[in-house]
Amino acid sequence: MTIFKSTVFAAAAAATALPALADEVNIYSYRQPELIKPLTDAFTEETGIKVNVAFLAKGMVERLQAEGDRSPADVVLTVDISRLAAVVNAGLTQPVESDVLDANVPASYRDPDDHWYGLTTRARIVYASKDRVADGEVTTYEDLADPKWEGRICSRSGTHAYNVALVSAVLHHHGEEATKTWLEGVKSNLARKPQGNDRAQVKAIWAGECDISIGNTYYMGKMLSDDEQKAWADSVNIVFPTFEDAGTHVNISGVAMTKASPNPENALKLMEFLTSPKAQEIYATANFEYPIAAGTSADPLVQGWGSFDADTVNLMTLAGNRADAIKLIESVDFDG
Repeated sequence: MTIFKSTVFAAAAAATALPALADEVNIYSYRQPELIKPLTDAFTEETGIKVNVAFLAKGMVERLQAEGDRSPADVVLTVDISRLAAVVNAGLTQPVESDVLDANVPASYRDPDDHWYGLTTRARIVYASKDRVADGEVTTYEDLADPKWEGRICSRSGTHAYNVALVSAVLHHHGEEATKTWLEGVKSNLARKPQGNDRAQVKAIWAGECDISIGNTYYMGKMLSDDEQKAWADSVNIVFPTFEDAGTHVNISGVAMTKASPNPENALKLMEFLTSPKAQEIYATANFEYPIAAGTSADPLVQGWGSFDADTVNLMTLAGNRADAIKLIESVDFDG
């Protein structure tokens, strides 16, 4: 029997049911413990409710399915809309009606059926060499397929969740045929076979292997906070590309209540707290992201990267494009 023994722990074995305690709430989280603890500490201080967190590196859907009605989890915290959608589509969450949640989270950042709510956003941007890319040389995602970038782009795997979400957005805006053509163009512009993570692409720009790459905004903050990686960050500018007829692609971290929640009242209190301006600013600052509640501000470092207008498409729409996006990515052998 696995029991929540501490506020933050690494979950390794399937958990069995916990009693519904009036002063506790249990989270399954894809986010690292160090990013969760400032939030859970603040919630406990404000409400007196103890928060227990199981950190899952993978397999959240499978674990919740295996536990069924015996699951101790009240709330799931995830990054990337595809992971949120996977939990919802598996029938493992329940809709939540809350005026507080609706007031804190704009419609484009919550599930139309009230199963999940966004907490913070990150933009999928272009990292551009300060030395080899002129201001204004890249302004749209469509630009990335322009032959002028031949041999100048670095990318992580096309089938990584972050790139799949971006391709899902291209598919939404341009349709299947144009998206395939775009993918073929981007692939032909790659300087090397897709590999590594977003930071590895910036390192490659620093090393002169390519001139631009695609990455999430928060990686700039992480690189600037690392003694070795700061030089990589200093070698690039952040560019906020847009779609030709829309805004900058964003993704989210989000929260949902499990269908089997043994402590639904406490779970709702936690969700409302997590979407509050106070909690969103704590969360966003910890990971260099953007809070989404009205009246909130990003960390000054993040604000210094510039402003952008986010694409307004509801992210659940993009999640619905995921399977087709992966098929297109594989059809052009993007990682080959």
